[in-house]
Amino acid sequence: MVSKAVGNSVVRHRVTRRLRHLVMQRLGTVPPGSSLVVRALPPAATASSAELGADLDAALKRLSLLPGRPSDGPATPRPDTAADMRGHAGE
Repeated sequence: MVSKAVGNSVVRHRVTRRLRHLVMQRLGTVPPGSSLVVRALPPAATASSAELGADLDAALKRLSLLPGRPSDGPATPRPDTAADMRGHAGE
């Protein structure tokens, strides 16, 4: 999800394309049948692809979907994250 806060239409679509490409490279690490939602924040507009990739990798590691974090069971979403996602469901 890339909101208008990220920038104008051209910037938002560029961020969307870059994130789509980065996610496609990592789809093999996501269990089949999973849903993955990526929300771009305003700094994504000026971030390099390497920075976006590093942020995406860090998020996937937090969810135990990439090597580098011991799997101690399913990740539990933070309460503020769940509230944030509900608040943006209409976008």
